[in-house]
Amino acid sequence: MKEENVILVNEADEPIGLMPKMEAHEKAVLHRAFSVFILNDKGEAMLQQRAKDKYHSPLLWTNTCCSHQRDGESNIEAGKRRLMEEMGFITELNELFSFIYKATFDNGLTEHELDHVMIGTFNEAPTINPEEVEDWKWMHPSDIKTDIANNPDEYTAWFKIIFERFYDHISDNSNKS
Repeated sequence: MKEENVILVNEADEPIGLMPKMEAHEKAVLHRAFSVFILNDKGEAMLQQRAKDKYHSPLLWTNTCCSHQRDGESNIEAGKRRLMEEMGFITELNELFSFIYKATFDNGLTEHELDHVMIGTFNEAPTINPEEVEDWKWMHPSDIKTDIANNPDEYTAWFKIIFERFYDHISDNSNKS
């Protein structure tokens, strides 16, 4: 399978080139990415446990899905594509916000991403792809916040960063209704 390219961007999210994904992670080059959060009607978030054979962060819990946009693909199109590839379903998505983060891993790779965070709603069980996902579960955001504080090593580095912003965003918006 041919390695995918990531879209290199500047801090204004303007594309400045393409690079193979692994090379971008080895060189810690800023590139475009996305993270999807799926909530059910009870307000619970769908988490996935990364597959045991993933090249980094295996068996750690994280948001519903995340990946990198392909050249010419919108953020929403990319989110829907990856939801289907990892979790076996598609739903409408809305972009909430974007931000830049950097996280270094024990294997020498670094995520340096301008991450577009999206949200959608789904109320059924996913059909997980075992090459990507080991397990999944629903958790209320306040329980996730507590569990991250108590068990930080069970969650991906990026999820801990993104979840704080996501939690603040959904808390702020629920206070406005």
